[in-house]
Amino acid sequence: MVGENDTFEVYQDKRGEWRWRRKASNGQIVGAATEGYEKKSDCEANMNRGPNPKDKWEFYEDKRGEWRWRRKAVNGNIIGAASEGYKKKSDCEANAARQGWQG
Repeated sequence: MVGENDTFEVYQDKRGEWRWRRKASNGQIVGAATEGYEKKSDCEANMNRGPNPKDKWEFYEDKRGEWRWRRKAVNGNIIGAASEGYKKKSDCEANAARQGWQG
């Protein structure tokens, strides 16, 4: 399955908040937290969210004409987003599937 060999890294940013990033086996970042967390446990809970049928997924073209995705929780907060743009929407959707999008 795509993404099964991905690794996660949890780190503190310059403001001292906790963030996560997901790396593919080639070292490329394929997902990342969109916000910092005061508690490491909250960051890890977001990182391990997995599929959630209540989440809303948006696919859109950015200013450069590349495809991106963002994931929103029921409360409207963005809880994940593409870390890069994709030339093809199908590649963007494949990246979102690594993060829990189920089509």
